[in-house]
Parts: sequence; structure tokens; C-alpha cells
Amino acid sequence: MRFLFLKIPERNKKFELFSSPQNVLSAYPPLGLEYVAASLENHGNNVEIIDLDAENISRQNLKNCLMKSDAVGIGVYINNYTIAADVANKIKEIDPDIPLIIGGPHCTFLKSNVFAHIPNADISIESEGENVILDLICYFKGEKNLSDINGINYKENNQIKSGKPLQVINDLDSLPFPARHLTEKYDYGTFDWGLRPKKKFTTMISSRGCPYKCRFCARFGNIKGWSFRRRSTGNIIKEIQEISEKYKSIMIVDDNFLADKKATHTIMDKLIELDLNLELYILGARVDTAESNLYKKMKKAGVKYVGFGIESGNQDVLNYYNKKITIPQVRNAVSLAREMDFITQGFFIFGASMETKTHIYNTIKLAISLPFDIVVFQPLAYEIGSDIWQEAVNDKKISRDDISVLTDSRRGLGNFTPAELDSFIKKGYRDFYLNSRYILRLLHRSIIYRNTNHLKTIFRLALSPQKNKLI
Repeated sequence: MRFLFLKIPERNKKFELFSSPQNVLSAYPPLGLEYVAASLENHGNNVEIIDLDAENISRQNLKNCLMKSDAVGIGVYINNYTIAADVANKIKEIDPDIPLIIGGPHCTFLKSNVFAHIPNADISIESEGENVILDLICYFKGEKNLSDINGINYKENNQIKSGKPLQVINDLDSLPFPARHLTEKYDYGTFDWGLRPKKKFTTMISSRGCPYKCRFCARFGNIKGWSFRRRSTGNIIKEIQEISEKYKSIMIVDDNFLADKKATHTIMDKLIELDLNLELYILGARVDTAESNLYKKMKKAGVKYVGFGIESGNQDVLNYYNKKITIPQVRNAVSLAREMDFITQGFFIFGASMETKTHIYNTIKLAISLPFDIVVFQPLAYEIGSDIWQEAVNDKKISRDDISVLTDSRRGLGNFTPAELDSFIKKGYRDFYLNSRYILRLLHRSIIYRNTNHLKTIFRLALSPQKNKLI
């Protein structure tokens, strides 16, 4: 069979499918689609991926692609489902009969209700799709009924029906490596917060799930059998070696790559031995995993960047979030990363239920006191599937139809309105990026690395943060 996969823009922004491209930003490749595409290709199917975040497509070009496809697949996230619905509408306007399959977190959390948001979809896949898509091929060939397929919801005779319960993939080594050749035409790795990896850039994961349970996280913990699953170190190294044949930089986008420190030591030891001359970027790292010996190995293995989910500069807020970290651990991890000369990024959240101005100012002070290169301040969101979302639903502060709600004192969620939090966020950016110690650090790095891209970007963000998204 012939499949067309479309990556929908993931950021909250105005998007029109057939408009002329303006300031096209392409950061991450569609890793989930690449995984499903690899599964299809391994069974003799043809797949094309079009990244709508990286290229414009005309109506005629989309029509041409649909004419040579037997089915279309798109990934749907909490923050892009309205864009996905618009793209689905355009697809069905051109070809009303082509099967339209959707997948991604939005489909997992909403289950059969996802069709209310994307009514033109025909089949929705919950959670992991690598095996489900092969069962759907059997259905298209008349060899299987939709009711017998695990992990799907579908429309039949104007009714929404469900297949059998989803099955979690426990053996991640059984999956083929992502079909990156389908997106080689795109130039990924352009981040609007100043990070500039070597080109060519790609992403990978070494695990699925997370062993931690932060209360704000919209995770899949309500799925039976869902757990933290890690690939074998041998399988991970094999993929990195394959990637190194064409790519210069890899961002590891696990929820927490360092969760298993023993495995991470083994991976770093092997990468040092192989000497692949790759840049490694670790997007998610917990501060309680920091240790000198491991960080030294990471440095020697080619790690250039580490992102830390700090969230708050207040221990009571960290406890409320169930982060299971301490402020001293935060200081130790960021200082150790600076000793290794890693580019460091800290992620912070404003708006927990008990937070006052003092709490928020403490968080800003902590960020300023640490040697970060980049920071992100963002308002707390009650996202479907998270513990705080469920509590707010139970307390009747939000409804089950609310997918993502910003903390808002007018709804009994926290002590500030979104507008007040926005003013705190602007203050945080200006206080951090216009701090004299930060500016001196940045100038020093720019001179050493002979690269002013980061410097230009940071000053743009500092002077007008309200116009720029840092995530």
C-alpha cells in the first residue's frame, strides 16, 4: 500500500495550509511518523512524509500526493488539534473517500471523543502505532475487521466504535529504526531560542515513558501496562552508529535520558570508544542524576547541551509538583554542567496553586543565580491526563471537555490571572537576560566559539519576550 504522512505544525500559531511560507522554522523531525513509516516499509509498503512545519504545499501538490496514496496519516497533539482538524478538512475536500488515520497524544487522551475535534478522521490510533498500522493494512485488504484491531477507535455507519484494548510495546528493540531517509530533504535543528547544532541534525529516543510522576505531566499513566521502557544499550548504540553515517548532531528527546545511570555510563563509554565525532544534545535531564564521573564521560562522548526541568525555586512548590528534587540538587547539577562547558537550559513554571509573588520572585532569583545559557518561563497548564487536571475536574473547576487550561485565579486555579502571569514571565526574561553576569558569560562564550547567533537571539528575546515563544 501507499501511505502519505503529514506532520502538522506543533506550535500554537496561525497556520493556513495553502498560504505562502513566512519565517519557516523547522526544529524537530517527526520522529513518531518516522517510526510508523519504518514499520510500514519493513513490510513492503511505500510511504511519503511531508512536513508542513518545514515546507509549504499548494492545493494542487496535495491533490497530486493524495492521488498516488491509498491512505493518509497525521499526528495530533494537544496544542495543534485545531490545525490538524483544518488539514483534515482540506484532505477530505480534495478526496472524500481516502482513509484518514490520526494518531498521537491527543488521540490517546481523548480516545473516541477525538472525533468531535477532528470529525473528518476515519480511524484514530491510541498510543503506539507501529504494530497497529500493520493490522490496519490487513483491514484495508479485507483480511481483518476493525473491531478486532487493538488500540483504535473508528467511525462506522455514523457511529463511533472501538476496537480491542491497546497493547503496549514492551520490547522496544523489536522496532525498526525510524525511517529518517523520508525527511532527509528537510534542514532540521533551527531553534528560535538560539541553539545552533551542527547540520545535519536529527533526533532519537532511547526509552519510552517516564519512571517519575510529576503532577503537572500529561502522561500515559492511565494506560494499562504503560511503564518506563528502555531499549538495550546495544540497540541504542547501533542506531547512533547508523545515524552518524549521515548526521552531525543528535538530540535525545526522551522524557529523561539519564533515568538509568548505569545504562547511560555504558552508552557513553561505548561512544567514547567509537569516537563518532557527533554532537549530542540531551533535552530532558533530572538534576538528581548529576554526578561528576558521568558528566565527564558525557563531555568526552560529545555532549554539547543539557536541558533541566527545574520548574521552581521553592521547595514547597517542588514538593507540590512531586518533583522529588531539592534546591541544592538543582544548584549542584547546573554548576557541574557549567564545569563541563555544556550549553545549559532551565525550564521553569509559574502558577502552582499556592504560589505567591514571593514564590515567583524566588524562582526568578534562582534562575539568575545559576549559570544557565537559556531559560524558559511558562505558565502552568492543567493538561488532560495530569494529576492536577484530574483534581481540578473532581473539584468542578474545569470540565472533562477542557483539554488544556492555563492556571487562572478567576476559575479557582492558582492566585493569578493569565495576564498577571504573563507580566511575571516578561519580568523573568528581562531580569535574567539583561543581568550583567549573564551578559558577560554570553560575551565570553561568543568570543570563544566565534559565534554570535546565540547572542543575537537572546537579546531579541530579552527585549521583546512577549513576541517570542521559547518552547
